[in-house]
Order: sequence, then structure tokens, then C-alpha cells
Amino acid sequence: MNSAFTNKVVIVTGGTSGIGLATAKAFAQQGAQVFITGRRQQSLDAAVREIGGQVTGVQADMSRLEDIDRLYDVVQQQASHIDVVFANAGGGEFAPLGAITEAHFDSTFDTNVKGVLFTVQKALPLMRDGGSVVLTSSTTSISGTPAFSVYSATKAAVRSFARNWMLDLKDRHIRVNAVSPGVTETAGLNELFGNGNDAENSKSWLASQIPAGRVGQPEEIAKAVLFLASEEASFINGIELFVDGGQAQI
Repeated sequence: MNSAFTNKVVIVTGGTSGIGLATAKAFAQQGAQVFITGRRQQSLDAAVREIGGQVTGVQADMSRLEDIDRLYDVVQQQASHIDVVFANAGGGEFAPLGAITEAHFDSTFDTNVKGVLFTVQKALPLMRDGGSVVLTSSTTSISGTPAFSVYSATKAAVRSFARNWMLDLKDRHIRVNAVSPGVTETAGLNELFGNGNDAENSKSWLASQIPAGRVGQPEEIAKAVLFLASEEASFINGIELFVDGGQAQI
């Protein structure tokens, strides 16, 4: 086992599936004490079993400030400090301009923007100086996608957070970076495309647009997150790291 994160305390929000689960697992395999969140207790329990090691699951909806407070109460009781925050919880649905509802807007922004903001802000009293924050943005932050404007706007906001927060936290030497996945093989992606043949056809078409010729795997995104959180990236701050097979570059 690689021990790069031994004795480190890591928060992974949205850690029950996809990129969050793969990243939590990778941190645990490298010796970290990991706290994950998820909205559904059954999924949370399954993820804790799969991750193994020093992992604690906290049921929480990261759009709710009281749930974020409860997460950090648990962390303070069990670990007393935080070294890394991976603010990953998020999601979105298709809605073209003309069909966007207030509920769609509020739900997407509450989770992807408000949730990320307060996940990081409320972690600060427990964060060690010299720690690392990694935010999940998306290639949609810089490229247009039909019927996906609200989600894309939230991810542009997240990317902007990294640029600004690194300045707010510079005196504490806390680095803030964003990882921007492209199309990645997750349950959330399949649900977005309607599951079944519709999802497979959509993914096949998207893969044909990616220079690497395929969609990404959650474990590949996890490697990028661990790099940004590690001492190997000690002079990297405020960046957006695209992990997308080259799609954002064409």
C-alpha cells in the first residue's frame, strides 16, 4: 500500500458512487482517515464496506447547512483536524432554455454552488495550515452543451471559487484547485442519458468526439485528485486540471 496520506484526514463529499467513491477508496488505500458523505444511508453503508480501511460515512445532503455542520461535528469528535477537503458532491439534469424551472435552478445551484461553498468554509476551523482543497468542476465550465446551461453555470462558478479562494487562504498556505472531468463512466452519467441503450448510444457518440477515443473511468479522475491534494503538487494552486482525454483542448 502506498502510504502518501498516512495520518492525513480527508473529507470526500458525494462519496458513495462514481468519482467520489473511487477517490475515497484511493485515499483510504494510501493510508488516510476518510470521511465520506451521501444522501442515502443504504448507499453510504455499501460504500463504507467497499472502501475499507479508516472510513466513516455521514449521511448528509450537502445543500443543507445543518447537514454540513453535522459532518464536521463527527469529524471533530473522531479526528480533531482536516488535511484535505474534496468537495465533490453535485449533479444536474437536462433542461433547455425555455423549459428551466425555478425548482431546477434552485436544486442545481444549492448542491453544486452553495453546497461547495459552505462545505469548504465550514471546514476551515478544522483545516490544518498547509492543507489542500480540491473542487469538482467540469469541462462544461468552458464549453457549451445543449440543455445543460444551469449545470454548466454552476461548474463555472466552482472553477471561479478556486481562483479566488487561493487568495483568501494564502496566509494559511492552503491550496485550492479544481479538477474538471470530461465524460466519465458513472451511474450518474447513465441516469442522465436515460440508462439502457440510450445511455450506451450517447456514450459511444461522445467517445467518438474525445481524442483519447473513449470515456474516462472514475479511478482516472481519482488519481488526478490525489495528485492535486498531495505534496507532489505543493507549488500548484488555483488551477483547473482537465481530466477528459483531451476533449477540452479541441
